[in-house]
Amino acid sequence: MSLVNCKGLSKSYGDKKALSQVDITLNAGSPIALVGPNGAGKTTLFSLLCGYITPSSGEVSLLGHKPGSAELLGRIASLPQDASLDPNLDVLTQLTFFGTLQGYNRKNAQAEAIRVLNLVDLADSAKQKPRALSHGMAKRVAIAQALMGSPELVLLDEPTAGLDPANAKKIRELVKSLAGTTTFIISSHNLDELEKLCDQVLYLEHGQLRQSVSMAESQHDDYITLTMQGCESASLIEAVLKLADISSIEERQANQFLIKHNSAESYAIEISLLTLFKERNWQYKAILKGRTLEEKLFS
Repeated sequence: MSLVNCKGLSKSYGDKKALSQVDITLNAGSPIALVGPNGAGKTTLFSLLCGYITPSSGEVSLLGHKPGSAELLGRIASLPQDASLDPNLDVLTQLTFFGTLQGYNRKNAQAEAIRVLNLVDLADSAKQKPRALSHGMAKRVAIAQALMGSPELVLLDEPTAGLDPANAKKIRELVKSLAGTTTFIISSHNLDELEKLCDQVLYLEHGQLRQSVSMAESQHDDYITLTMQGCESASLIEAVLKLADISSIEERQANQFLIKHNSAESYAIEISLLTLFKERNWQYKAILKGRTLEEKLFS
């Protein structure tokens, strides 16, 4: 059974089409990225999956059930980007209340609240009110709320937006640690972050699904992305083009180059590059198999 299945999914607001004929089949597993420009339809898609709104046409199901149905209670969770906590109640009280809404008795709801606070490393803040928390801590509490009941699918809308690097790192590590039991669909503009977290990337534009990119497949194509510490671009390009099995090299941005090769063994190209760098005393920052997510989506 598919985790998410959308067929011809469309949503209109008057004359404006927010989504148009979207077909998606997603299976449980590694985190999935949802990207696209503002107004692309990402929030509308999330709202349809959660059952907050109904489609204008088409079909959508999660774990074989209609969004918002009683059969999905506790199995699906979401965290809107602008989710906020009640400023008048301490963290533990709020999470315990949400647990009771899922059907837990008060004792078990409180135990579940403490469990998820431990997941986000905030058990020591259980008795604090939201005003006493930093922005990053409040975001982690909101994520803890979404994790109550160990849902099978969690939708996260911009989970690290506006966070300092330390808190963003904690959230990435949390998603990675739970990926074996919970599937995350993450909407974000941070392509570098999504590239580290996700195996599949869905790209929406003007309400239509334009691309579905597999990051695992991209690591096995005939490209290498090379990032240098700093070098004279013309000299590097000239030298790399002289190596065996190199088809082309282009500077895509400052000190970052996309190399196309025709070698059956990409590691042979990497060895040639490292040998060249040693001979020329050039310093590199990264050699990446395949193309970056940005390159895959927008080249």
